[in-house]
Amino acid sequence: MAEILKRVDAWIWGPGMLAFMLGTGVYLLILLRFLPIRNLRYALGCVMGWKKGGSCRKRQRGHGPGTPVGGAEGEISALSSLTTELAATIGIGNIVGVATAMVLGGPGALLWMILAAFAGLSTKFAESMLAVKYRTKNESGRFVGGPMYTLENGFPFRRLGKILGCLYAIFAVLASFGMGNMTQSNSIASSFKETFGISEAKTGLIVTILVILIVLGGIRSISKITLYMVPCMALFYILGAVAVIVLHIGRLPQGVLEIFRMACSREAAAGGVGGAVVVSMQDAMRWGVSRGVFSNEAGLGAGGITAAAAHTASPVRQGYISMTGVFFDTIVICTLTGLALSCSGVIGMRDANGCLLNGTALTIAAFSTVFGRMGGGFVSVGIALFAFATIIAWEYQGECAFEFLFKKKTYCLAYRFLYGLITFVGAVCTLDVVWDFSDIMNGLMAVPNLICVLVLSHIVWKELQYYEKYTKKSL
Repeated sequence: MAEILKRVDAWIWGPGMLAFMLGTGVYLLILLRFLPIRNLRYALGCVMGWKKGGSCRKRQRGHGPGTPVGGAEGEISALSSLTTELAATIGIGNIVGVATAMVLGGPGALLWMILAAFAGLSTKFAESMLAVKYRTKNESGRFVGGPMYTLENGFPFRRLGKILGCLYAIFAVLASFGMGNMTQSNSIASSFKETFGISEAKTGLIVTILVILIVLGGIRSISKITLYMVPCMALFYILGAVAVIVLHIGRLPQGVLEIFRMACSREAAAGGVGGAVVVSMQDAMRWGVSRGVFSNEAGLGAGGITAAAAHTASPVRQGYISMTGVFFDTIVICTLTGLALSCSGVIGMRDANGCLLNGTALTIAAFSTVFGRMGGGFVSVGIALFAFATIIAWEYQGECAFEFLFKKKTYCLAYRFLYGLITFVGAVCTLDVVWDFSDIMNGLMAVPNLICVLVLSHIVWKELQYYEKYTKKSL
């Protein structure tokens, strides 16, 4: 079974899927006339509060290409929605994923990761905008949305849309148990075991209790935690990465040059102390794009589930706010991690058994060049914060998909307790099979979501045109 899952995983996340995701992002960028990139500064201003929401009276009176369901109503603020989205995406991929990409694909993988993120801005913008536009109210009067509701309410072929929506919801629920929960809790338990000697069962029990206490309060409780936790944990890690870069500033030009050289060379080598990494441009592209997608989740559609809960009068404005998650996640945090690894000279180093350092071990080696023995503790705390935030944020996304399938809000309480118990299982088990299974579910989530975004791309363009012409100018 493990071998079968590994092969299926490699097939799903092969060149076809990467081309599908990257191609969708590039197509949307061209269709939207590069506005997601051109308006990135404006989007950041919306996040920071420099740009107000503006008047949407014309839209609410029926003017423009379409009226968002519920106007400005929502469960949480637009900023809380973004921090919850970031909590789900800023995870172990920013630490372990970048290190893995730069070993398997060489330092050049970082450049392809950044380029893929710029294309991902448009994908994240479109899926979040559509999620808000086609959101609906559940039996409790609470707004819910996401790709499954977009497919059900907005897809032109209604029967096919319902089928694709159900498939997406099934894949999302399974992914929430796997990639959103078990793999994250296992990373926390493993890092604490190696660094501090705390048993997996003790760590798992504490994490499980905290998760259950938080998720029982629903999206409002989760968003209150992420609103303060995400900025603090991001700042904590960013300061550490910047310290590594600054104290190795003399090697930074060489490290940056190596990133560009290995991203564009047919075959090149990068070496550290005691070893070398030899890769091709194809390897750099493959691992850079795939780990970039794993990190920011642009194309998976899960971020739209949280965006649909935002208190916003404009789907387009929320789309802009949501897409900044790709900027913060990949273009900022992943880039800093990659530069810290590159300029610290640890890529190519080997352990006592002669194996290339990779993943967490490689990141610890980079931080240890500055913080000494504290480097392991710093990285472990960073993994714990990132992974825990991912667990609680993915619970809401999985719960919305679960509610879509069963149509009863009362069943969601059982889902929350089950989700908490699975956190403990993930902490104490070996999860090689779960990692492959979770990767497969992530890939399968992307297929109906990208189909939905491509089919409704003309709606995205019409909404954006109207916003640029009327609403944005009034701010």
